[in-house]
Amino acid sequence: MIDVIVAGGGPTGMMLAAELRLHGVHVLVLEKETEPAPYVRSLGLHVRSIEVMDQRGLLERFLAQGRQHPLGGFFAAIPKPSPDRLDTAHPYVLGIPQTITDRLLAERATELGAEVRRGCELVGLSQDDQGVTVELANGGTPAHEGVAGGRGTQVRARWLVGCDGGRSTVRKLLGIGFPGEPARVETLLGEMEVAADPETVASVVAEVRKTQVRFGLGPFDENGVYRVVVPAEGVAGDRTVPPTLEDFKRQLRALAGTDFGVHSPRWLSRFGDATRLAERYRVGRVLLAGDAAHIHPPTGGQGLNLGVQDAFNLGWKLAAEVNGWAPEGLLDSYQTERHPVAADVLNNTRAQMELMSTEPGPQAVRRLMSELMDFEEVNRYLIEKITAMAVRYDFGEGHELLGRRMRDIGLKQGRLYALMHSGRGLLLDGTGRLSVEGWADRVDHVVDMSEELDVPAVLLRPDGHVAWVGDDQEDLLDRLPVWFGTADH
Repeated sequence: MIDVIVAGGGPTGMMLAAELRLHGVHVLVLEKETEPAPYVRSLGLHVRSIEVMDQRGLLERFLAQGRQHPLGGFFAAIPKPSPDRLDTAHPYVLGIPQTITDRLLAERATELGAEVRRGCELVGLSQDDQGVTVELANGGTPAHEGVAGGRGTQVRARWLVGCDGGRSTVRKLLGIGFPGEPARVETLLGEMEVAADPETVASVVAEVRKTQVRFGLGPFDENGVYRVVVPAEGVAGDRTVPPTLEDFKRQLRALAGTDFGVHSPRWLSRFGDATRLAERYRVGRVLLAGDAAHIHPPTGGQGLNLGVQDAFNLGWKLAAEVNGWAPEGLLDSYQTERHPVAADVLNNTRAQMELMSTEPGPQAVRRLMSELMDFEEVNRYLIEKITAMAVRYDFGEGHELLGRRMRDIGLKQGRLYALMHSGRGLLLDGTGRLSVEGWADRVDHVVDMSEELDVPAVLLRPDGHVAWVGDDQEDLLDRLPVWFGTADH
């Protein structure tokens, strides 16, 4: 039997598949589309996602394909400089098209042994105490035990994770509520060529964006293709139907007085500001991650990052369950930890959308917010929120590091993140007196010191969050089973 079926081959699904394979879990990724999406929704990785890639030894691949940019100006597109001395070794945003991110994560998953089947659409599921039966549409036949039945092929797995987007079939089949608000405004997005000269385009765009920050035209590549973003006239009745080039021209003329001679589109799409959060992330042996669990406006560029970080939190926990050493409640901590994070993202994107309105009231609040952001504490708070640096899971009372992710720090033997590529827990021990005997198959023990860390020792979960701080062996022995199960399971 397959251990885990991942429904959806986007960045969340591929990140999850790779994390599971680090622990030897048998993974099958089912993607209904036959080819990767050609359009570029997301344009970059924020600090926490960059750290995630670094923790798994992937960052060099991403840096080679992207460009580093300053961190300022992400909250509601209010232009402010990046704060000084951010608590990270990577104080930048990595500009990289989603198509490349998708490819790199898919390559990583397959390198580690995940099986990916395209053109396989999940249309039904049922579960019992031992596993989940997934039903595929006719023609979706992975190279596994398939049984003819109903509408197509049936595939059996111990667990299923729905990473199948905002219109998630898995979520709907589970009957999980998805409360929130429907789209009130819509934005057109596409790539196309522009006849107007670059100087004219830049000048007109700068003028329009003084009042309309949801408007933009910018060069996308060296071939004269521009990325065009423009508010739509209204909300489409059927958002699965792409807009036309004429829709773009009409809205460009309405807002800028010219359509810039746009022509020869590569692709055209639309997105709204619908905001919804799944009531639950788990029903039995089925879980949700990424856009299947939450949707929100793209303000601040948080969507893809939020999904990748969901997968990073879930992967090692689900692997522990599959491999038989998960302590009670570990898998449920996925929802306990990630649901509030998503709720906070939904909250800040709602606020940003209000600040991007052209109405007088929101514009007055925007001006006030801009003044407040001149205070470094406010600017830093918002940057850390947008980039997920501020995420702290509730592990109870204790040291101020408890529950926070540990940034990459220099050690005598190298750097911290270089020790985390395997996806295991890590005891970083500056005392030389501690031991993880009994958990050595799940937790690495590294005796080393760092001038950047003013505590004697820290226990890190596989996702890099601090699970314990101290120097007492008995105290450590009380904490290890909470996250890593019983000794010599």
